[in-house]
Amino acid sequence: MTLIEEEEASTLGEHVMTADVPVEESPRLRNVTYQEIRIGEEATVKRAVTADDLALFAVVSGNVNPRHIDESFAREQGDGRLVAPAMLGAAAVSAVLGNRLPGPGTIYRRQDLRFERPLYVGDELKVYLQVTDKRPHNIVEFDCLGVNQAGERIFFGVAEVVAPDRSIEMSATPLPDVQLIRHAKFRDLITRCRQLPPVRTAVAHPCDESAIQAVCQAAEDGLIAPVLVGPREKIMAAAERAGVDCSSFEFVESAHSHESAAAAVDLVKRGEAEMLMKGSLHTDELMAAVVAREAGLRTARRISHCFVMDLPTYDELLVVTDAAINIAPTLDDKVDIAQNAIDLALALGISPVRMAVLSAVETINARMPSTLEAAALCKMAERGQIHGAVLDGPLALDNAINLHAAKLKKIESPVAGRANVLLVPDLNAGNMLAKSLSFLADADAAGIVLGARVPIVLTSRADSVEAKQTSCAVGALVAAAMRAGTWGRLAS
Repeated sequence: MTLIEEEEASTLGEHVMTADVPVEESPRLRNVTYQEIRIGEEATVKRAVTADDLALFAVVSGNVNPRHIDESFAREQGDGRLVAPAMLGAAAVSAVLGNRLPGPGTIYRRQDLRFERPLYVGDELKVYLQVTDKRPHNIVEFDCLGVNQAGERIFFGVAEVVAPDRSIEMSATPLPDVQLIRHAKFRDLITRCRQLPPVRTAVAHPCDESAIQAVCQAAEDGLIAPVLVGPREKIMAAAERAGVDCSSFEFVESAHSHESAAAAVDLVKRGEAEMLMKGSLHTDELMAAVVAREAGLRTARRISHCFVMDLPTYDELLVVTDAAINIAPTLDDKVDIAQNAIDLALALGISPVRMAVLSAVETINARMPSTLEAAALCKMAERGQIHGAVLDGPLALDNAINLHAAKLKKIESPVAGRANVLLVPDLNAGNMLAKSLSFLADADAAGIVLGARVPIVLTSRADSVEAKQTSCAVGALVAAAMRAGTWGRLAS
């Protein structure tokens, strides 16, 4: 009787369980040669199906069907559960053949499977194999069966291999570590923005491929309605090289980058744009035009920069400030920098806002001005001079973002170990921190400048198109709050 026949007779639930050991629990591999294989010999393996399995399978196979990897699509088009690709089950058959029976040295010849019902994330897949035939030239045929944790048949069929004729025993080859980098928090921000009208945005000098591609992507996603400021011919040439079409956008002609910056700022001053975006010009050129007295964009607040960071290893968005504008801010400067960051966090839906004021140590040291300023900022927050967040400091980076480190240092506070806003002591520290997170911790970073009359999307030429797109989304949420009159009031 074959495995299929036994399952049809409802007796398979007790079948071949003696070999039910996951492959990964055995550090050594030992094969069964063609001469040793017996008709009726059996092997099995079981494994839990996770969302990471589906994502890795999509990366390796190129199958990006959203039914397998997009939870929102699964909710809209199905019952909310991610369905595993059928060939993920087939791959489990291959794992049994390659690792267990016959094992190392096996060559796959044929596989013929019929899939009967879906396999879902959270299911446990059990794969059973039984030798049904041996033929010349070391050919061995197997019946195959896959069932879920309820014993329901997922697939059945036949596999055929060329079995090894030499005994092999070896340690399993170490596999490389694989880390799935997801930036779902940024995707959530962009999804929120799609419910808002596009923000009319003056884009200063988008004359390279990366800049114009980011503008076109943000416009396509409904985040911005761009006004392109710069030499039209150069912008169009960059768009052609990038493979995007910007011909339908509004243009304001300018001869060079300095003129582009001034013209883009003038659009905002005249109320013809709600947001300013840096193209391919240097940051200093754009910010010089912004802070010029005649520009009319300054407010009572000091202008500062925030990185909004999506780290795959951190549970929530992380705001880092100031890492791009203020080189050596004073205590008074830091009050504005802190308030700008708090207002931003609230506009992004971060609540409660937990701000860690960073230094190299978590104790106050009169020889380290950053610790004194951190303590002063915390007291100012207690007295209502900074609104909308819980502050703690000085905190070293480890005990600001890691609960275990905070507990080891015996730091008890609502911020330590769970900060979502990091206020750095100066630009050097902030820039090094932000770039370390981006290039060593696989963080994506969106950049925004606050404290002016409108949000300013400030990105680096090294940023990905996705990061620039998210910067537009962050700016759009700030612009929406300004338009609704809620900007800064949530923190009161």
